Amino acid sequence: MNRFLAIFIVIFAFSCSPRIKLEKALSSDELRFHDHIGLLVYDPQTRKTLVDFNSTKYFTPASNTKIFTFFGGLQLLGDSIPSLKYVEQNDSLIIWGTADPSFLYPEVFQNAKTYDFLKNHPAEIYFSPSNFYDKHFGPGWAWGDYNSYYSAERSPFPIYGNLMTLTDSVDNRLSIFPTLFYDSVRLIKSIDSTKRAIRELKNNRVEFETDSSTKSFHKAIPFKSSPQLISMLLSDTLKRKVILVDKQLPSEAKILHSIPSDSLYQVMMQESDNFIAEQLLQMCALMVSDSLKAEIAIDYIKDKYLFDLPDEPHWVDGSGLSRYNLFTPRSIVRLWEKILLMVPRERLFEILAIGGKAGTIKNSYKADSPYIFGKTGTLSNNHCISGYLITKKGKLLIFSFMNNNFTVPTSEIRANMEQVLFQIHEKN
Repeated sequence: MNRFLAIFIVIFAFSCSPRIKLEKALSSDELRFHDHIGLLVYDPQTRKTLVDFNSTKYFTPASNTKIFTFFGGLQLLGDSIPSLKYVEQNDSLIIWGTADPSFLYPEVFQNAKTYDFLKNHPAEIYFSPSNFYDKHFGPGWAWGDYNSYYSAERSPFPIYGNLMTLTDSVDNRLSIFPTLFYDSVRLIKSIDSTKRAIRELKNNRVEFETDSSTKSFHKAIPFKSSPQLISMLLSDTLKRKVILVDKQLPSEAKILHSIPSDSLYQVMMQESDNFIAEQLLQMCALMVSDSLKAEIAIDYIKDKYLFDLPDEPHWVDGSGLSRYNLFTPRSIVRLWEKILLMVPRERLFEILAIGGKAGTIKNSYKADSPYIFGKTGTLSNNHCISGYLITKKGKLLIFSFMNNNFTVPTSEIRANMEQVLFQIHEKN
């Protein structure tokens, strides 16, 4: 065979390999969408990289940040959630929050353990917020989202998900929950026939714009938390006095545990619940210190468990609401590999969003059998998905697919990502 022909055949075969073809297609996609794309697909059994496109570059992860929070919880929180810390002194019960997001939060499983403990305890109850050192908003959060349910404030003792709900039925009867906020809502006539509920930025006064339509209305609004409001809500809910005090958290304080940890992880990972993620990160901090402060947890988890990631994560909050977070696809893949070594596959996959079946991807990534298990992340102009991919031959792969700074509709990006991952599923 002619020497030059042989070289041409080798070059042609290599250039047409599935990996090269896919990476060329991703490069074309970047030009088509005017965005930045990162994709790493890795086989943990053979330890081989199947696809690598910009995996060393940093991307805004959005809710892929919750993967890091999930990992921290797995390392530090145990099988059940610590719901509060307490000390019993004579005829007094002094309690400190652990940032447990589950207390009377309707989005998660309830077992009433904490409620019954507080409701039925014979002593006078005192609440101290002295162990809370965080700001109510995380660094880099968009302040304009304060009125949106997905931006609930962080607090030491959350209750009802730190949300108030307003429901206007078809007969224009307004229901407010918790009822403690009833006097905070002012009804005004809508100027454009649209029902809206808008809270003032620095307090809990709400203007509810009504109209004459018969359309029903339901909205959850974050309330502005404070130690005084927490004690008032606890008093109102328990139907007994809860007194606000300033007492330092002693080292001998006992811990009351509540619901199974997986029941929180599942809502956080499947439904991408920002509130749960932020509170979980504070809980992690309390497990390694006496303080509710997300930065403590982040520093501890990075130093103790994530020192061997390929690229240092720029990690600032629990939920991914902040655009200050920056991770590389290859570090996210390595993190998923760590999680797979910690958690049995059967348990892990039930916690994650499942393509065509559960969570944020229940209407996408459909197949006869689910093949995508993971976590999505979306902010305006950014969309990511990372996790595990089961190939048609039954092989388990780990991937991180990140898209940043596009201006086309997110649906176009999502459809393209789904097509790419389905081809990897089919051809491996």
